[in-house]
Amino acid sequence: MKTNKLRTIVVDDSSLQRMAVCKLIKDQPNLELVEEYQNGMEAYKNVEKNQIDLIFLDVEMPILNGFEFIESLTNNPQIILITGKPDYAVKAFDYAVTDYLLKPITKSRFDDAVRKAVANATNQSTASANEAHIYVNSNLKKVKVIVNRIKWIEGLGDYIKLVTEDQNILVLSTMKAFIEKLPQDKFLRIHKSYIVNLEKVEKFSSALVEVSGTKIPLSRYKKLQLEEALLSTEQQN
Repeated sequence: MKTNKLRTIVVDDSSLQRMAVCKLIKDQPNLELVEEYQNGMEAYKNVEKNQIDLIFLDVEMPILNGFEFIESLTNNPQIILITGKPDYAVKAFDYAVTDYLLKPITKSRFDDAVRKAVANATNQSTASANEAHIYVNSNLKKVKVIVNRIKWIEGLGDYIKLVTEDQNILVLSTMKAFIEKLPQDKFLRIHKSYIVNLEKVEKFSSALVEVSGTKIPLSRYKKLQLEEALLSTEQQN
């Protein structure tokens, strides 16, 4: 799976150390350097207002040390701590940091820490996608539907039928209205009466799409769009 660059900041009261870490970040294709800060108070004001994925954080700083800074955050960016003292290692992992770098930082050790951060971000992204859900009204009840578990949707007059990995759900809705609730990069209307989950498509021909062993009609006008959508889905995974 492709991972977007992690939006990254550096917080360190040493200008030389900040410069060194910033250079390592700029040389890393998986990181985007957003800003550098000389103390925790300065960083805090901006981190809370902006989306930051990763912070390289010095432990020993005036006003607000690294651990106090972590405690002050209300969001949860990944933290890679930087310090000249190995004594902080145990305490660091009590704060669930991604990694702990001892000064002077070597490029190989820095790259190892970044790999951990990228892997964590990828896993978090996958988990979020797997848990994405919508609520539908069926039989006078609200039913939670995990989006990734939908295999296809079939139009039945004034109703639609959601065919999921767990059950079939009948919903009062039009196809047009319902597809607007779904991620546009994951679902495609391939026929006036069918919407498919692109990740569930096993194979297709000029007239049929196969999903979980079931053959679904494919409009001849949708074949090229389906090919392009499946190619895009494959490139994202």
